[in-house]
Amino acid sequence: MTEHRRLGATDLRIAPLVLGGNVFGWTADQATSFAVLDAFVAGGGTMIDTADVYSAWVPGHQGGESESMIGAWLKQSGKRDQVQIATKVGMLPGEGGEKLAPARIAAACEASLQRLGVDTIDLYFAHQDDESVSQEDVLAAFGKLIDAGKIRALGASNFHAKRLKSANDAAREHGLPHFHVLQPEYNLVSRNKFEGELQSYCVENNIGVVPYYGLASGFLTGKYRSADDFGKSVRGGRMQELLDGNGPAVLAAMDSVAEETGASLAQVALAWLKEQPAVTAPIASATSVKQVEDLLGAMNLALTTEQLDRLTAAGA
Repeated sequence: MTEHRRLGATDLRIAPLVLGGNVFGWTADQATSFAVLDAFVAGGGTMIDTADVYSAWVPGHQGGESESMIGAWLKQSGKRDQVQIATKVGMLPGEGGEKLAPARIAAACEASLQRLGVDTIDLYFAHQDDESVSQEDVLAAFGKLIDAGKIRALGASNFHAKRLKSANDAAREHGLPHFHVLQPEYNLVSRNKFEGELQSYCVENNIGVVPYYGLASGFLTGKYRSADDFGKSVRGGRMQELLDGNGPAVLAAMDSVAEETGASLAQVALAWLKEQPAVTAPIASATSVKQVEDLLGAMNLALTTEQLDRLTAAGA
């Protein structure tokens, strides 16, 4: 039985792996999406992470495709009571304006609830910071949604330490809801956006962290080891920078840990991430049942302190 972890100071308890929903309705069609979601729940997963903007970057898409796919699966499967749904506002302009304009937050939440076919969003993220609106106004807009029972808990994604701190200071001062969860980019080869001041703030203030890009767009699965491998995916072009940096040293350390544990590289990468200070659960997405079953193996993979330290040193 997978141990559930409390997500920061919220009342949410989640399995130590979150399923990323960016692929649903994009690189995963309905049959594949439903199969992946079913396999995730069957394997003990609990939280699904999406956003209203997924997948507006695809020609012919307008955003909301992922939420609609998850909503269709929830309706068909009847598994709403087995999962927690996290989604986001702030990158898809529309009714009420753009980013974190209070009217936009209200309208976007309504649209997300409709697409998901749920009464309440368990965890609602500000997808990015918006310095054009006062933080009190942003938090007050989220507070109205909490009071109306439309969202349970509040998170921030892609916020810098200074802004996360000032938002929560404003919340304390004005009796508004706090950001109790952070979603930053963080993995074995991308550590500077989170480690340091931001991580320390999260540890000190009991902010639960659910990092995205846990597998560095597939690099940490080991499938990109030279320029010859870049053609394996639409994301291959991003890998040169990692191969020129500390990527090879990280992969070498991961290879040794994988050999010792019998785990896959993806499992090693996620198992390292879930043991980092403040991290509750990493996010990873899958486009096949085989992939999601591999990812789920990370939930119960316990690396030794020596193995964790070796990985940390390789990526430093």
